Amino acid sequence: MTMADQQKDKSDSWQTTVIVSTSLQNHESARLLRAQQHRVRFSDGVASGAFVFPLSGSAFMLVVSQEIPEPLENADLYEKIQKFVQVHRNCFLLLQAPVFGKKEWDVMAAVQTRFFGSNLRILPVHCNANMVKGMLTLAKATSKPHVDTVRDRMSLVRAHLIERSPVWELLRDIQTQMLAVPTGSWTPGV
Repeated sequence: MTMADQQKDKSDSWQTTVIVSTSLQNHESARLLRAQQHRVRFSDGVASGAFVFPLSGSAFMLVVSQEIPEPLENADLYEKIQKFVQVHRNCFLLLQAPVFGKKEWDVMAAVQTRFFGSNLRILPVHCNANMVKGMLTLAKATSKPHVDTVRDRMSLVRAHLIERSPVWELLRDIQTQMLAVPTGSWTPGV
C-alpha cells in the first residue's frame, strides 16, 4: 500500500460526533451520517433543523425551499436564523432544493441581504447526499488536528510563493545593488 493510499484511508475513516435536532430524527441525512459511522446524537436543545459538529465548532441549519412560506419577508424564518447565528460562531444555512429557480435565488438573496456582515454562510444543496458531504468536508476542515494541518500547509504554500515570487526576487536584487554601492562616494547637489 502506497503512502497516498494510506493517507486516503485515513481521510476516509474520519469520524466525529454530530448533534442533530430531534426534528431530523427520521431524515435521510441522519441515516447517511450514521451509515458513515459518525456518532449521531439527537437533541431538543439545538434549533429545529440543525446539525452541530461540536469538535469543529461548526453548525448547519437545513431550510428546504419548498417549506418556505410566501412572502419571503417571513418574520418567523428570519427570527429562527437570527437565533441560530447568535448561538453559533461558525454557522451555515443549507438551502435545499432539487433545482434552483427564481424563488430559490430570491430566498438566497433575501437571506444574504438580511444577514450581510454576520457569520452566516449559505450553501445551496440539491440532495441529502451532497448536503452531508458538504457538511462533513467543512466540519473536518475546521476540526483539530485537521485545521492545524491546513494552516501548516497554507503557511508552506505562502512561504513557497514568496520565495519564488518575481517581485521578491526584484526587491532582493535592488537590496543587493544598494548594499554594493559605496556610501561615501555620493554627495548631494554636486
